[in-house]
Amino acid sequence: MKKILSTLLALSVWACNTDTQTRETQTTMKSEETFGYDYDFLKKYKEVVLLEQDSMKVAIVGDYQARVMTSSAKGMNGFSYGWINHEFIASGKFTPHMNAFGGEERFWFGPEGGQFSVFFKKGSTFDFANWQTPAEIDTVSYDLVEKQADKALFSKDMELENYSGTKFKVNLNREISLLNNADAEKLLGVSLKDINWVGYQTKNVLKNTGAEDWDKSKGVLSIWLLGMMKASPQNTIIIPYQSGKADQINDSYFGKIAAERLVKKDDILFFKADAQSRGKIGIPPQALKPVAGSYDVENKILTIVQFDYNGETDYVNSMWEIQKNPYKGDAINAYNDGKNDSGSQMGQFYELETSSPAIALKRNESLTHTQRTFHFEGTENALDAISKKILGVNLSEVPKL
Repeated sequence: MKKILSTLLALSVWACNTDTQTRETQTTMKSEETFGYDYDFLKKYKEVVLLEQDSMKVAIVGDYQARVMTSSAKGMNGFSYGWINHEFIASGKFTPHMNAFGGEERFWFGPEGGQFSVFFKKGSTFDFANWQTPAEIDTVSYDLVEKQADKALFSKDMELENYSGTKFKVNLNREISLLNNADAEKLLGVSLKDINWVGYQTKNVLKNTGAEDWDKSKGVLSIWLLGMMKASPQNTIIIPYQSGKADQINDSYFGKIAAERLVKKDDILFFKADAQSRGKIGIPPQALKPVAGSYDVENKILTIVQFDYNGETDYVNSMWEIQKNPYKGDAINAYNDGKNDSGSQMGQFYELETSSPAIALKRNESLTHTQRTFHFEGTENALDAISKKILGVNLSEVPKL
């Protein structure tokens, strides 16, 4: 009897401790950090398309170019992974240069700079004062064509003009879908047992609907996907690349990044993502592995971004200058926000970005760029196994930048 009572007492203490730990975990996350908070906020101002599958949730806003605003691995009360500019959205105002609504995956066109840029008008200088995001990827609403519980399809016809005066007429189909457990494990090559996670895929199909074939001597468009994630003092971007090609990584977009913020090892780089210093890096196709990630130590969140890569070598160059090599650009970019040339800052976010290759589409021809975004929460050992398999690094090896 004493043994039974002792066992029952031990179980009772364990249950109390577990319950206390659960309550402590729940209370450490503020209500405004939850997916439910962001979902309710967005619904006040825009129509929100909600994708759901078990505890996985994704919020999309068609008026913001069908961008994924945020997602959750633990339902409405789970952490909201996307950075959302609440104050700006609530103002209802538009601003010059770019309307920073936020969102953890938005659709853009490249190139950003150079003689084929769609962000600078002909004859203007390449500086922040003249930089302007085209309305088609900034303020124009995309049309919802089809909606299912775990999938949504948007479409839009658009016309753009680049720095050299070349005009483009295109149609975009953008399909966002949640990934199930079997598909995710196959794509990642890891077990997701005992892991809280959310994963979604966007399939972006761009069609040349103009009267002429595209000509690289006049410029082409590329698909550019950018994810605004919440920055953190202990958050680090992790990007593996081909061994021995560190010298091919571009880290001078907005001036050289300080050595204490960027560490390049033989086949992997670590870039501080705390939104305290503006900087950007780029990985060219000859150096890339088609994956990037980040690890937030404070919130124990591992993020992975994958995209389809078929060996292409021509990518648009987005450097803010007239370029000698307009098709020697990057396939992967990462950005950490901070104060810009004017002294202002967009917000507390960092970005993981991927691009499609530069293809001279013939009339009625299409190109497709597919990207997958995953967020994982779990024990450090469980997250470490995923990081080691996909990024090639143990989380304990991530330097404290």
